[in-house]
Amino acid sequence: MPRMLDVSDEVRAEIGDEEAERLLTGDDAPRSYDCTSCRTPGDPETDPTSTVLFVGDETAVLAFAHAGCIPSQVVSVSEEQLQGAVRSITGDSPAPEAPAAGGAVPQSVPGGQAVLGITSGLVLIGGELHPALVVEPTAPIARPGTTGPGDDFLPLLIEQGFIPVTDTAELPTPLAGWSVLLAAGQLHAVLQPGADGSGPVAWWQAHQALSVTEGWRAAVNKSQRVLVYAAPVGSIGQQPREDLLRDALDKAAAAGKLVAASMPLAGTPGA
Repeated sequence: MPRMLDVSDEVRAEIGDEEAERLLTGDDAPRSYDCTSCRTPGDPETDPTSTVLFVGDETAVLAFAHAGCIPSQVVSVSEEQLQGAVRSITGDSPAPEAPAAGGAVPQSVPGGQAVLGITSGLVLIGGELHPALVVEPTAPIARPGTTGPGDDFLPLLIEQGFIPVTDTAELPTPLAGWSVLLAAGQLHAVLQPGADGSGPVAWWQAHQALSVTEGWRAAVNKSQRVLVYAAPVGSIGQQPREDLLRDALDKAAAAGKLVAASMPLAGTPGA
Protein backbone atom coordinates (compact mmCIF):
# COMPACT_ATOMS: atom_id res chain seq x y z
CA MET A 1 0.00 0.00 0.00
CA PRO A 2 1.48 3.38 -1.03
CA ARG A 3 1.57 4.96 2.43
CA MET A 4 3.76 7.84 1.23
CA LEU A 5 1.52 9.16 -1.58
CA ASP A 6 0.20 12.72 -1.26
CA VAL A 7 -2.98 13.81 -3.03
CA SER A 8 -3.49 17.51 -2.39
CA ASP A 9 -6.94 19.01 -1.90
CA GLU A 10 -6.79 20.73 -5.29
CA VAL A 11 -5.88 17.48 -7.07
CA ARG A 12 -8.65 15.65 -5.17
CA ALA A 13 -11.14 18.32 -6.25
CA GLU A 14 -10.24 17.70 -9.88
CA ILE A 15 -10.12 13.89 -9.92
CA GLY A 16 -12.87 13.23 -7.34
CA ASP A 17 -12.86 11.51 -3.96
CA GLU A 18 -13.30 8.02 -5.42
CA GLU A 19 -10.26 8.20 -7.66
CA ALA A 20 -8.23 9.86 -4.89
CA GLU A 21 -9.02 7.00 -2.52
CA ARG A 22 -8.12 4.44 -5.18
CA LEU A 23 -4.73 6.13 -5.48
CA LEU A 24 -4.20 6.21 -1.73
CA THR A 25 -5.14 2.56 -1.28
CA GLY A 26 -2.87 1.51 -4.11
CA ASP A 27 -5.51 0.41 -6.61
CA ASP A 28 -4.51 3.02 -9.22
CA ALA A 29 -1.10 4.09 -7.93
CA PRO A 30 1.97 2.91 -9.85
CA ARG A 31 4.32 0.39 -8.28
CA SER A 32 7.14 2.60 -9.53
CA TYR A 33 7.47 5.76 -11.61
CA ASP A 34 9.93 8.15 -13.18
CA CYS A 35 9.66 11.50 -11.38
CA THR A 36 8.00 14.04 -13.66
CA SER A 37 10.54 16.62 -12.52
CA CYS A 38 13.95 14.97 -12.20
CA ARG A 39 13.24 11.83 -14.28
CA THR A 40 14.83 9.49 -11.73
CA PRO A 41 12.93 6.43 -10.42
CA GLY A 42 10.58 6.58 -7.46
CA ASP A 43 8.53 4.11 -5.45
CA PRO A 44 5.35 5.37 -3.72
CA GLU A 45 5.70 2.70 -1.05
CA THR A 46 9.13 3.89 0.07
CA ASP A 47 9.52 7.44 -1.32
CA PRO A 48 7.37 10.44 -0.35
CA THR A 49 5.47 10.92 -3.61
CA SER A 50 3.34 13.74 -5.00
CA THR A 51 0.46 13.46 -7.44
CA VAL A 52 0.69 16.20 -10.08
CA LEU A 53 -2.29 16.81 -12.37
CA PHE A 54 -1.51 18.59 -15.64
CA VAL A 55 -4.70 20.16 -17.03
CA GLY A 56 -5.00 21.38 -20.62
CA ASP A 57 -7.94 22.77 -22.58
CA GLU A 58 -9.39 19.32 -23.27
CA THR A 59 -7.09 16.84 -21.56
CA ALA A 60 -5.87 16.11 -18.04
CA VAL A 61 -2.91 13.88 -17.21
CA LEU A 62 -1.96 12.60 -13.76
CA ALA A 63 1.75 12.24 -13.14
CA PHE A 64 3.91 11.38 -10.13
CA ALA A 65 6.93 13.08 -8.65
CA HIS A 66 9.22 12.88 -5.65
CA ALA A 67 7.71 15.07 -2.93
CA GLY A 68 11.11 16.70 -2.56
CA CYS A 69 11.08 17.75 -6.22
CA ILE A 70 7.56 19.13 -6.53
CA PRO A 71 4.50 19.16 -4.24
CA SER A 72 1.11 17.69 -5.15
CA GLN A 73 -0.69 20.28 -7.25
CA VAL A 74 -2.74 21.08 -10.33
CA VAL A 75 -0.78 22.73 -13.16
CA SER A 76 -2.67 24.45 -15.98
CA VAL A 77 -0.91 24.27 -19.34
CA SER A 78 -1.88 24.72 -22.98
CA GLU A 79 -3.25 21.66 -24.77
CA GLU A 80 -0.25 21.59 -27.13
CA GLN A 81 2.13 21.82 -24.20
CA LEU A 82 0.28 19.05 -22.37
CA GLN A 83 0.47 16.72 -25.38
CA GLY A 84 4.21 17.34 -25.52
CA ALA A 85 4.50 16.49 -21.84
CA VAL A 86 2.50 13.31 -22.38
CA ARG A 87 4.88 12.23 -25.13
CA SER A 88 7.86 12.94 -22.87
CA ILE A 89 6.33 11.09 -19.91
CA THR A 90 5.24 8.04 -21.91
CA GLY A 91 8.29 7.95 -24.13
CA ASP A 92 6.23 8.02 -27.32
CA SER A 93 8.65 10.49 -28.89
CA PRO A 94 12.33 11.23 -28.30
CA ALA A 95 13.25 14.28 -26.29
CA PRO A 96 14.79 17.09 -28.31
CA GLU A 97 18.55 17.49 -28.22
CA ALA A 98 19.82 19.87 -25.58
CA PRO A 99 20.72 23.19 -27.23
CA ALA A 100 24.03 24.96 -26.91
CA ALA A 101 24.29 27.53 -24.15
CA GLY A 102 22.97 30.21 -26.49
CA GLY A 103 20.05 28.18 -27.88
CA ALA A 104 16.77 30.07 -27.89
CA VAL A 105 13.26 28.70 -27.64
CA PRO A 106 10.97 31.45 -28.94
CA GLN A 107 7.47 32.23 -27.76
CA SER A 108 5.32 35.12 -28.87
CA VAL A 109 4.44 37.52 -26.09
CA PRO A 110 0.87 38.87 -25.78
CA GLY A 111 0.09 41.14 -28.70
CA GLY A 112 2.68 39.50 -30.94
CA GLN A 113 5.06 42.41 -30.42
CA ALA A 114 8.22 40.34 -29.99
CA VAL A 115 9.62 36.90 -29.43
CA LEU A 116 11.30 35.88 -26.17
CA GLY A 117 14.47 33.82 -26.37
CA ILE A 118 15.43 31.78 -23.32
CA THR A 119 18.79 30.27 -22.46
CA SER A 120 19.56 27.78 -19.70
CA GLY A 121 22.92 27.74 -17.99
CA LEU A 122 24.77 27.43 -14.69
CA VAL A 123 25.90 30.56 -12.85
CA LEU A 124 28.63 30.45 -10.22
CA ILE A 125 27.72 32.49 -7.11
CA GLY A 126 29.39 32.12 -3.73
CA GLY A 127 31.33 29.07 -4.87
CA GLU A 128 28.18 27.16 -5.88
CA LEU A 129 26.67 26.52 -9.30
CA HIS A 130 23.09 27.74 -9.57
CA PRO A 131 20.63 26.82 -12.34
CA ALA A 132 19.72 29.92 -14.32
CA LEU A 133 17.53 31.04 -17.20
CA VAL A 134 18.32 34.13 -19.24
CA VAL A 135 15.45 35.78 -21.11
CA GLU A 136 16.03 38.26 -23.93
CA PRO A 137 13.45 39.41 -26.49
CA THR A 138 14.27 39.67 -30.20
CA ALA A 139 12.80 43.17 -30.45
CA PRO A 140 11.85 46.04 -28.13
CA ILE A 141 8.86 45.29 -25.90
CA ALA A 142 6.14 47.95 -25.96
CA ARG A 143 3.91 48.52 -22.96
CA PRO A 144 0.44 47.00 -23.56
CA GLY A 145 -1.80 49.53 -25.25
CA THR A 146 1.09 51.46 -26.81
CA THR A 147 2.97 51.12 -30.07
CA GLY A 148 6.43 52.18 -28.96
CA PRO A 149 9.02 53.06 -30.10
CA GLY A 150 10.42 52.76 -26.58
CA ASP A 151 11.49 49.51 -24.90
CA ASP A 152 9.53 48.87 -21.70
CA PHE A 153 10.71 45.29 -21.11
CA LEU A 154 12.69 45.99 -17.94
CA PRO A 155 10.25 48.54 -16.45
CA LEU A 156 7.39 46.07 -16.92
CA LEU A 157 9.37 43.32 -15.17
CA ILE A 158 10.39 45.65 -12.34
CA GLU A 159 6.71 46.44 -11.83
CA GLN A 160 6.15 42.67 -11.49
CA GLY A 161 8.79 42.41 -8.78
CA PHE A 162 12.05 41.72 -10.63
CA ILE A 163 15.02 43.54 -9.10
CA PRO A 164 17.71 45.43 -11.06
CA VAL A 165 21.05 43.61 -10.91
CA THR A 166 24.13 45.65 -10.07
CA ASP A 167 26.32 42.74 -8.96
CA THR A 168 25.98 39.28 -10.51
CA ALA A 169 27.89 37.82 -7.55
CA GLU A 170 24.77 38.29 -5.41
CA LEU A 171 21.83 35.89 -5.43
CA PRO A 172 18.62 37.40 -6.84
CA THR A 173 15.78 37.78 -4.33
CA PRO A 174 12.76 35.42 -4.43
CA LEU A 175 9.72 36.58 -6.41
CA ALA A 176 6.46 35.51 -4.77
CA GLY A 177 3.92 33.76 -6.96
CA TRP A 178 6.26 33.09 -9.89
CA SER A 179 7.69 29.64 -10.59
CA VAL A 180 9.42 27.53 -13.21
CA LEU A 181 7.64 24.49 -14.62
CA LEU A 182 9.97 21.54 -15.12
CA ALA A 183 8.02 18.46 -16.24
CA ALA A 184 9.42 15.10 -17.33
CA GLY A 185 12.89 16.56 -16.77
CA GLN A 186 12.37 19.29 -19.39
CA LEU A 187 11.65 23.01 -19.21
CA HIS A 188 8.08 23.86 -20.16
CA ALA A 189 7.22 27.31 -18.83
CA VAL A 190 7.84 30.23 -16.53
CA LEU A 191 4.63 30.84 -14.60
CA GLN A 192 3.31 34.06 -13.09
CA PRO A 193 0.32 34.73 -10.82
CA GLY A 194 -3.02 34.95 -12.61
CA ALA A 195 -4.58 38.41 -12.67
CA ASP A 196 -7.84 37.16 -11.16
CA GLY A 197 -6.26 34.95 -8.53
CA SER A 198 -7.35 31.79 -10.35
CA GLY A 199 -3.88 30.25 -10.35
CA PRO A 200 -0.62 30.55 -12.26
CA VAL A 201 -0.51 31.37 -15.96
CA ALA A 202 2.35 31.10 -18.41
CA TRP A 203 4.50 34.22 -18.77
CA TRP A 204 6.73 32.26 -21.14
CA GLN A 205 6.16 28.77 -22.47
CA ALA A 206 8.09 26.64 -24.90
CA HIS A 207 6.66 25.69 -28.26
CA GLN A 208 8.51 22.42 -27.68
CA ALA A 209 9.79 21.34 -24.28
CA LEU A 210 13.39 22.48 -23.76
CA SER A 211 15.89 19.86 -22.71
CA VAL A 212 18.37 20.94 -20.05
CA THR A 213 21.73 19.42 -19.23
CA GLU A 214 22.21 16.81 -16.52
CA GLY A 215 24.27 19.35 -14.60
CA TRP A 216 21.49 21.94 -14.75
CA ARG A 217 18.88 19.41 -13.65
CA ALA A 218 21.10 18.19 -10.80
CA ALA A 219 21.61 21.78 -9.63
CA VAL A 220 17.89 22.58 -9.66
CA ASN A 221 17.06 19.34 -7.84
CA LYS A 222 19.53 20.41 -5.15
CA SER A 223 18.42 24.03 -4.77
CA GLN A 224 14.75 23.71 -5.81
CA ARG A 225 15.09 27.24 -7.21
CA VAL A 226 15.96 28.79 -10.56
CA LEU A 227 17.61 32.18 -11.07
CA VAL A 228 15.82 34.03 -13.86
CA TYR A 229 17.66 36.92 -15.51
CA ALA A 230 16.14 39.23 -18.11
CA ALA A 231 17.69 41.84 -20.36
CA PRO A 232 16.45 43.99 -23.27
CA VAL A 233 17.13 43.05 -26.89
CA GLY A 234 20.78 43.18 -27.87
CA SER A 235 22.13 43.03 -24.32
CA ILE A 236 23.17 39.37 -24.05
CA GLY A 237 23.14 37.70 -27.47
CA GLN A 238 23.61 34.02 -28.19
CA GLN A 239 26.73 32.97 -26.31
CA PRO A 240 28.23 29.56 -27.16
CA ARG A 241 29.69 28.93 -23.68
CA GLU A 242 28.56 29.54 -20.11
CA ASP A 243 31.64 31.62 -19.28
CA LEU A 244 30.83 33.95 -22.18
CA LEU A 245 27.21 34.06 -21.03
CA ARG A 246 28.39 35.12 -17.57
CA ASP A 247 30.57 37.83 -19.11
CA ALA A 248 27.55 39.11 -21.05
CA LEU A 249 25.48 39.16 -17.85
CA ASP A 250 28.23 41.11 -16.08
CA LYS A 251 28.32 43.69 -18.89
CA ALA A 252 24.53 44.03 -18.95
CA ALA A 253 24.47 44.54 -15.17
CA ALA A 254 27.22 47.18 -15.38
CA ALA A 255 25.19 48.99 -18.05
CA GLY A 256 22.01 48.90 -15.92
CA LYS A 257 20.30 46.54 -18.36
CA LEU A 258 19.71 43.44 -16.23
CA VAL A 259 16.96 42.41 -13.81
CA ALA A 260 16.57 39.10 -12.01
CA ALA A 261 14.51 37.06 -9.59
CA SER A 262 14.76 33.70 -7.86
CA MET A 263 11.88 31.31 -8.52
CA PRO A 264 10.95 27.89 -7.13
CA LEU A 265 9.82 24.94 -9.15
CA ALA A 266 6.11 25.13 -9.93
CA GLY A 267 3.91 24.85 -6.88
CA THR A 268 6.52 25.69 -4.26
CA PRO A 269 5.73 28.84 -2.23
CA GLY A 270 7.42 31.83 -3.82
CA ALA A 271 8.34 33.60 -0.61
